[in-house]
Amino acid sequence: MTTIIGVRFKLGGKMYYFDPQDVEVQAGTGVIVETARGLEYGECVQGNTDVPEQTVVQPLKRMIRIATDADRKTLERNKKRADEAFVICKRKIEERGLEMNLVTAECTFDMNKMLFYFTADGRVDFRELVKDLAGVFRTRIELRQIGVRDEAKMIGGLGTCGRELCCCSYLEDFHPVSINMAKDQNLSLNPAKISGVCGRLMCCLKYEHEAYAELQKVTPKQGSVVDTPEGRGKVITTQMLRGTCKVQLDDSPEHTLTEFQCVDCCTVKGVCRNRQNAAAMAEERRKREEQAAAEQAAREKQGEAEPAPADGEPPQEGQAAEGAPAPRRRRRRGGRRRHKSAGASGANAGTAEHAPAPPSQE
Repeated sequence: MTTIIGVRFKLGGKMYYFDPQDVEVQAGTGVIVETARGLEYGECVQGNTDVPEQTVVQPLKRMIRIATDADRKTLERNKKRADEAFVICKRKIEERGLEMNLVTAECTFDMNKMLFYFTADGRVDFRELVKDLAGVFRTRIELRQIGVRDEAKMIGGLGTCGRELCCCSYLEDFHPVSINMAKDQNLSLNPAKISGVCGRLMCCLKYEHEAYAELQKVTPKQGSVVDTPEGRGKVITTQMLRGTCKVQLDDSPEHTLTEFQCVDCCTVKGVCRNRQNAAAMAEERRKREEQAAAEQAAREKQGEAEPAPADGEPPQEGQAAEGAPAPRRRRRRGGRRRHKSAGASGANAGTAEHAPAPPSQE
């Protein structure tokens, strides 16, 4: 087991583990910790806790000390410097004519580095901008391009529900959200209704997706044919959260719907969902069978009416005599001719040589 403390650097940001160095730290205490960017001021959100070593990313960064009043004053001073750097950087971007939107600026606790976050549609060549900023602030400059969801997390705002955005209040990581989640919840696919202030699909679509996925297993689909306690019918509408569905029974009048519990309905497989199309297809198939039967009966009646040829009378043209061999089919041109084997040819030749000669006509 390893003893750690959880530290968060921004409101609603991700929590990181640090080594407390055998110091008892309470939640809500400001601490100075060592990070990859240098010394940083953070707030302890999880006190000393023993966790398995597999859950800790080694090497574990250490805590330098508990923050003092001087450290808090330094933090406030750095925030004012970051606001001034934001204004200067924005003016430099306009002078250079760069197509980038500056989001925010930050300073490390020891003023060893200044970071500027921006959004852009594509790649931006900001090498000259970095030189200008380094000449003004005399420190290391770092520009980072972020996405629109990260921009909303940094700036904050209110969502369509009237509450503060989830990403800037408590959501630590962004989870992938797809349009299928909105379809599973029977929501309107209007982008204006299912998109957040960042222009992407709302993160809250992910919250209830698992519940809707479980309800879909017991809820029949719209248009499917089901067996109900009152007979067979077609599903018109469903209410997954209530667990009910409205069915139009085959024996009920048109536009009359009956509500049933989804667990009481059994989907019939192999049945056409569009019952009207199925009935039309069956009627058309019945008509074709009746027409074929009528034609067959007419042919049989016509065959009985034709008189049979008299004995000794030669058959008419197009008719074959009784007992006569069937006419030989004519081979199509271009077809492959089947050759006989040499042995068979020799045998036929020998038979022809020993055959008796035909009698003379004299």
